[in-house]
Amino acid sequence: MSRTRAEMIEETRVKLLAAARKAFRDSGYAAASMDELTAAAGLTRGALYHHFGDKQGLLAAVAAELDQEMDQRLQRISDAAPDAWTALRERCRAWLRMATEPEIQRIALQDARAVLGPASEPAQQPCITSLTTLLQSLMDEGQVRAAEPQALARLINGALMDGAFWIAAAPDDGERLEQALRALDLLLDGLRQR
Repeated sequence: MSRTRAEMIEETRVKLLAAARKAFRDSGYAAASMDELTAAAGLTRGALYHHFGDKQGLLAAVAAELDQEMDQRLQRISDAAPDAWTALRERCRAWLRMATEPEIQRIALQDARAVLGPASEPAQQPCITSLTTLLQSLMDEGQVRAAEPQALARLINGALMDGAFWIAAAPDDGERLEQALRALDLLLDGLRQR
């Protein structure tokens, strides 16, 4: 059975993303060679340029793929939690823990930020939307003090992002992660209705 053109295009794109993800994770964006990357994928530089425009476009696609996976992981944590408070707390803690994972640390928190700049509004929206939903649920239940849920979600998201950058920039001894997790508990506890 022969593959369609769309299937072949998608296969090429997937191969390039996988090779780039490995190269960026192992060597970093600056040191990743496009010739070695395309050779590892069994493709040409022309395929890379056709699909992603350039190396920066490829990094943007890899970062977007990684970001989507992170959002899915956080959503699974929320879905598995026994209640909304646990969902909020555990997804925030998981986000900070992800900052210690080498692939996320290097690609999403270091190279993408340095090369592509701050995360775009559309890239942040899934996380902000799910946080807003959780916070609204907690407010409706009377567990969290009333506030504009989207504003609160944006503030929490910003704190988590900055905390993750801070953790990712540290030596890998786990001290910053533990400090951030303790501080997060204090921050979240301040939201609770007494």
